[in-house]
Amino acid sequence: MKKISSLLSLIICLFLAACGDNVKSLNDTPGETAAAYFDALYNQQDLQKASTLATPNLTRIMKSYGTAKQFSRNLVNMQYDEVVIEVDMSNMSLREQYGDSAKINLIFTGYLNGGKIDEMRSVSMLRKKGRWYVDKILADPYAR
Repeated sequence: MKKISSLLSLIICLFLAACGDNVKSLNDTPGETAAAYFDALYNQQDLQKASTLATPNLTRIMKSYGTAKQFSRNLVNMQYDEVVIEVDMSNMSLREQYGDSAKINLIFTGYLNGGKIDEMRSVSMLRKKGRWYVDKILADPYAR
């Protein structure tokens, strides 16, 4: 009887420990989601994974290009062999994280054919059912 109660106590403790808030969700902030989206496109070359972080409208456009490389070359107008993606925090407001939409600026530092390329892009984010999604990749105001 004592073994059963000890085992039952152990099982209850394990269930309670598993219910903690220590696990951080991927979509906690719009910046994390935007960085994960572009990481899936450029570093992982995974259009399917990137489409899970996009709104249905953007997903439809992405899939029309067929591959992550074609989409990023033609629509985003950036190419890299490897890239590091950072969220630009200089223009960030805490209010953006509590609304249902946000504009996120991302800094891309990468290499293409041995040459270093630094770019910046802005994305429009939407929150639906508590998760952030990339809605639009905004046009580069400095491009020709």
